[in-house]
Amino acid sequence: MVRGRISRLSVRDVRFPTSLGGHGSDAMGGAFPLQHTDPDYSAAYVVLETDAEDGLKGYGITFTLGKGTEVVVCAVNALAPHLLNKDLGDIVGDFRGFYRQLTSDGQLRWIGPEKGVVHLATAAVLNAVWDLWAKQEGKPLWKLLVDMDPRKLVSCLDFRYITDVLTEEEAYEILQKGQVGKKEREEQMLAHGYPAYTTSCAWLGYSDATLKQLCSKALEDGWTRFKVKVGADLQDDIRRCRLIRNMIGPEKTLMMDANQRWDVPEAVEWMAKLAEFKPLWIEEPTSPDDILGHATISKALVPLGIGVATGEQCHNRVIFKQLLQAKALQFLQIDSCRLGSVNENLSVLLMAKKFDIPVCPHAGGVGLCELVQHLIIFDFVSVSASLKDRYIRRVGRVCNHMETRNSVCF
Repeated sequence: MVRGRISRLSVRDVRFPTSLGGHGSDAMGGAFPLQHTDPDYSAAYVVLETDAEDGLKGYGITFTLGKGTEVVVCAVNALAPHLLNKDLGDIVGDFRGFYRQLTSDGQLRWIGPEKGVVHLATAAVLNAVWDLWAKQEGKPLWKLLVDMDPRKLVSCLDFRYITDVLTEEEAYEILQKGQVGKKEREEQMLAHGYPAYTTSCAWLGYSDATLKQLCSKALEDGWTRFKVKVGADLQDDIRRCRLIRNMIGPEKTLMMDANQRWDVPEAVEWMAKLAEFKPLWIEEPTSPDDILGHATISKALVPLGIGVATGEQCHNRVIFKQLLQAKALQFLQIDSCRLGSVNENLSVLLMAKKFDIPVCPHAGGVGLCELVQHLIIFDFVSVSASLKDRYIRRVGRVCNHMETRNSVCF
């Protein structure tokens, strides 16, 4: 039973000095040829309180990299009047309308709409609403979603701008079909968990000694899927990829991530040189806004057996719609805090199902591993019913400060 009026919204700027160890470093950022060596994993951390006697609070985050977190905090505070003194039951009773109220604020939308800092802030606020709703129902978020009536779930989503590829009725039909075998899939998740891969041993700023040490430890722990950062220097990429491939052997899975570093022709040429290491995918090979560029790269890499993965920097469901329409990706990477919270992520999961594209969420930042596991479990249980070519990312270092952090079983 949803209860209470929202009596308080607070937001904190939380930062961790991960740059000191080179954690999170990649090929992007700074002035070329410099690379992104100084990410401080951070978050705008929202807490919602109500006047309900249960004292439950809703917690929501949006992931950042240090500087700029204070800007997101300002945007959260600008959205606060939409929530304060509102009845939680009224919010979730017309969640689509409330989502649109936040994303279509008559003045704030000018610095959006549905993109950028305001959308990050919207995600943090709505993530807190979903968390509070799940707590009041006495369920983890994934279970709230799995148990929800398909009609009710569809009513939480905004289909504006995507009805040319996914209508509300089509979404309902997908969820209805997902009811078959749902109990068995839920039991499978509880017993075995979701397949995962690690990026923790191959950040671009790591020395060879560190890379070897962490890769050896990951193999010892039982990891079978590894991602390596590439894109700054081709010869160095070849050397590092050869080192990692030799360590993990030919049977284990290797992914590559360029973090938007290349122009389109450069991406194709670069990956042709790295194809010998048999990567499953190249992630973010070019600008996240270049849909046709991704499509060109995707088509060019088919003969090499390399897929394109992208999405962590996609602003909204419309960009994902166009990526799917253009056949620009083989692996779709939602971000639980860049899209407009659970609401918008679910609409993207449903579009991916219609296009038969596997979803492999971005989950590298503060709290992302904890949040996306709920979305991807829901996807398996209620939407895709498949684990083929589907993996969740885990970065253990950013989970250490979570009260209830994700865990890995081998």
